Amino acid sequence: MKYILRILFFCLLGILARGYYVIDLSQKIEWLTCPVGMVWQEKDCIGKALKLKFKDVDKAIFEAGKQLGGVWRLPNREELEKLVCQNCINGKINSKVFPNTPPESFWTSEINSWQPKFMWTVNFFTGYTFGRFPGFIPNFVRLVRDRK
Repeated sequence: MKYILRILFFCLLGILARGYYVIDLSQKIEWLTCPVGMVWQEKDCIGKALKLKFKDVDKAIFEAGKQLGGVWRLPNREELEKLVCQNCINGKINSKVFPNTPPESFWTSEINSWQPKFMWTVNFFTGYTFGRFPGFIPNFVRLVRDRK
């Protein structure tokens, strides 16, 4: 019964957990359940999430494609902002869907058009978006792929 209620709850949110990835029906994308550096094992993300400089993100995307198949990418700002859960405690992201997510900043694919030296990030400690990160400051990475 508990499992059925959990499925119904996530369906109402438009999210279906599928092990190492999460289907986001509202955005027609699939998220990696774990941040880059961690791996999905049984029902949890284990290991240590990696902070990467922006120039190193392409290497992580290449490895994800090689190991998991599909065409992975960084989410855009709007996609990543939709994962923010303002009512969540111990991080502004649903830990039942995205376990062990560090409550810190994650890269988006977007450059700040007002200040092109900076990239947009979403912070899962505060739930806010920031456009003040230069690419040489490492941040966490969560990858996404488009649904077919």
